[in-house]
Amino acid sequence: MNFALGIDVGGTKISYALIDNNGIIKDNVVKVLTPKTSNEIENILKDIILKFQDCIEFVAIATAGTVNNSNDKVIGSTANLPVGYKEINFTELSDKKVFVENDANCAAWAEYKIGASVNCKNSIMLTLGTGVGGGIIIDGKLLKGKSGGAGEMHFSMSRNKKRQCTCGAWDCFESYASGNGLKLTAIDIVGYENITTYDIIEGANNGDKNFKNAVEIWQNDIALGILGLANLFDPDCFVLSGSMGKFVDVGKIEKFVNSYVLTSPTKIYHAKAGNYSGMIGAVLLGNELI
Repeated sequence: MNFALGIDVGGTKISYALIDNNGIIKDNVVKVLTPKTSNEIENILKDIILKFQDCIEFVAIATAGTVNNSNDKVIGSTANLPVGYKEINFTELSDKKVFVENDANCAAWAEYKIGASVNCKNSIMLTLGTGVGGGIIIDGKLLKGKSGGAGEMHFSMSRNKKRQCTCGAWDCFESYASGNGLKLTAIDIVGYENITTYDIIEGANNGDKNFKNAVEIWQNDIALGILGLANLFDPDCFVLSGSMGKFVDVGKIEKFVNSYVLTSPTKIYHAKAGNYSGMIGAVLLGNELI
């Protein structure tokens, strides 16, 4: 059996494991805290890779940030990664080939190959967490765009300039559909800020009217965004992943979207590829593109 080393670089932790060419993790996933500087991140990646250098075919890295179309450089970093991260030369981390791709794109590919969107040649995955990530697959190929940045879910939901998004623009889909968006919606309703998304979900489940209303509005905002994406891309399905995705009533949203969609009906699923879909997808994608 041939193995690759799958690595997932996030703002708070780096996870890694040996993964076979079917996307199966060989042993336990190891996690370490993400260092605070880009030099430290580069050094820890070198150390991790060195441990497996003799038993792998290549290295596959899923990372936060935008990755170029040659899959060897981060060209647009995120606020949760240190200054200088874009300057890391990933090809010099190992004597073996190193494949790099955006983590949401990797997760979308994992869902397409072994998860919820298997057999859906046209699919969109939305990762609902603190923010919103996205990966788009068209005709069985990952949509990257001219520079590698396609799939960013930052399109306007309003002209009211009510919520400034992490990208700097106002009223983006992310600022309504994310966990932070749910929190802001709840704050608008209850009038105080000392609440968490956990408080909101738990309160809604326990019958709190205000929090139930917040969750209802949040899911409506998600549905509106998906409706727009469905009209643009006409996908076979959508997949919702991330820490907040599991709280979405996909049946309800699917019914709403298909009541108004201008293209053909679509399906909406919860993700199935698991917590490590990023690194799994990186390996599966690297297998095809290296």
